[in-house]
Amino acid sequence: MVTSDESLGGQLNREVAPSGTGCVECTIDGSWWVHLRRCGACGHVGCCDDSMNRHARSHASHTGHRFIQSFEPGEDWIWDFATRSIVSNGPALAPPTAHPSSQPAPGPEGSVPPNWMDQLNDRNQREAQ
Repeated sequence: MVTSDESLGGQLNREVAPSGTGCVECTIDGSWWVHLRRCGACGHVGCCDDSMNRHARSHASHTGHRFIQSFEPGEDWIWDFATRSIVSNGPALAPPTAHPSSQPAPGPEGSVPPNWMDQLNDRNQREAQ
């Protein structure tokens, strides 16, 4: 488990603001997300692994940016993709630290299909085969 700034490999930038209030790619594509994650290196906001598109993981894979922080109100945990673990006592990132509390999860409002849970369950079942 990563426990100090020293062991974070310069991959957390406390100065950079988040890229927006929603998943960058889902917003462009007109898609939806379950929860949001923020890249600790560049501020990119992407959707979580429970979302259909998993843009936060894709961003980390394509850029090598290994840390994401929850971008949900009331959550401040940081995940390290390299070690597959939670970062203990991670540094505070530049505000805002979450999407607006008025923004629903899943979101964005108006884009989430009524059968979103069924879609996720179907995907998970296909992947388990």
